[in-house]
Amino acid sequence: MKSFFSWSGGKDSMLALHRALDAGHEIRALLAMFDETGERSRSHALPPSLMQAQADALGIPLVMRRASWATYEAVFTEQLHVFSAQGITRGVFGDIDLQPHRDWEEKVCAAAGLQAVLPLWHEPRRALADELLALGYRARVVCVDARHLDASFCGREYDARFIADLPAAVDACGENGEFHTFVFDGPRFAQPVRHELVKIVEHETRSPAPGHFFIAELR
Repeated sequence: MKSFFSWSGGKDSMLALHRALDAGHEIRALLAMFDETGERSRSHALPPSLMQAQADALGIPLVMRRASWATYEAVFTEQLHVFSAQGITRGVFGDIDLQPHRDWEEKVCAAAGLQAVLPLWHEPRRALADELLALGYRARVVCVDARHLDASFCGREYDARFIADLPAAVDACGENGEFHTFVFDGPRFAQPVRHELVKIVEHETRSPAPGHFFIAELR
């Protein structure tokens, strides 16, 4: 099963990748989407140097593409056609239960003649969080939505204490965008990804929707 993985660099991506490898997928590439400048990933605002370090530690080539929100789908689909021409037949994604995300993933994969695979689909969120930690993966919280969490949650390690401290309305996986993470160590890593927390910054977005976030700048 020659596959690419839609890579965010976060914990759900990592668990889905772990399961996909266990299931026999031959992951030929990690596809990471960046903003127009190429300085930050679209999903988790990670610098390319750290995402490359993840890929190196995992032993999987990283494919980085730049896009605005307006051109995101076109650029993503273009890359999927490239993968298809290389003999890749499947795309693996880390979504858990957001149907609009799955609908989009199946649409863009179908446009390139690929099959979308979601190893975590419809499993209990808390059980997935516990499984990730039990496997020995380590992650840092790199972005929190200020509508759900204050700045004190940003920059912390994603562990049992972090989950216990979450407000009742925020689930353990943050699947609704309450927070995002950066995985830096675990059983699939040849070595930990060295990184440093520089500072926590506030960030406002207008596209694709207005928002107020706290972001952990890493290097």
